[in-house]
Amino acid sequence: MKPINLKQKHSQFSKQWHPHQIATVDNMQVLLAKVQGEFVWHAHENEDELFQVLKGTLYMKFRDRTEVVKEGEIIVVPKGVEHCPATLNNEEVHLLLFEKLDTAHTGAVKHELTQTNYPKI
Repeated sequence: MKPINLKQKHSQFSKQWHPHQIATVDNMQVLLAKVQGEFVWHAHENEDELFQVLKGTLYMKFRDRTEVVKEGEIIVVPKGVEHCPATLNNEEVHLLLFEKLDTAHTGAVKHELTQTNYPKI
């Protein structure tokens, strides 16, 4: 039980779209990620997903709209809702994510960006 410095943890990796686990809370995991550009359209059929923007601006695309999530804000994507996280103008965005331990990175979608293992840092 020690404090976790999010900036320090973010400095330990550089790979884009590859979450790193920093903690677990019951059957949930706390992840950090660096993202840039556009990700993959996908949905999580049985899991909600929480995104907190720690640095930058995230554009959460939905099929009918795009929500702008600014530094210090969160967005919760409900289970079953197709979404595509993105950034603009080559900006690198730092995220904290909170989701169930068994949440598949890109849901049922298989893509070159899909990760099956989140390193623990």
